[in-house]
Amino acid sequence: MSLAKEAKKEMATTLDHLKEDLKNLRTGRANPGLVSGVTVEVYGTSMRLTDMANITAPEAQQILITPYDAQSAGAIAKAIDASNLGLRASAEGSIVRVRVPTMDEAMRKEMTKQCRRKAEDSKISIRNSRRKYNDRGREMKAAGDLPEDQLHRLEKEIQTLTDDFCKEIDTLCTAKEKEIMAV
Repeated sequence: MSLAKEAKKEMATTLDHLKEDLKNLRTGRANPGLVSGVTVEVYGTSMRLTDMANITAPEAQQILITPYDAQSAGAIAKAIDASNLGLRASAEGSIVRVRVPTMDEAMRKEMTKQCRRKAEDSKISIRNSRRKYNDRGREMKAAGDLPEDQLHRLEKEIQTLTDDFCKEIDTLCTAKEKEIMAV
């Protein structure tokens, strides 16, 4: 695999990670992604909530969790309450309801800052990938495995990838900010 393809794969992984992180940011509406990363202590082991329950958002301010095993509803509610999400869960028989409170302006601005912070961290990771693969190309040139014209072509291709992925990150962040600020 060429260095440019390896760099693209690593940068795509960073972008996918950012997309997952942005799913977990609160917006004004209920989103199953808010609680999907919660781990629940059940059956003497820790399990991800998505592995043990069906998560839906039937209303704009509510998340409904239907566990595959009805006895685990209480443990799920406790895990959501214990998580640092600012959500309150209530077990009602074999289901768990999570009310998502509406966000005030200060909370929306804080979520926007978190979004920008995550986007900037992703850009830093993309730039680190660029540096890593450019350095590997220079090492190959120094070893005589890569001619200088191919090194320049490689560096230009990696820079193009970096620019494209940074633009994609900006687009994702802007879209998420709009979603957060929408009332």
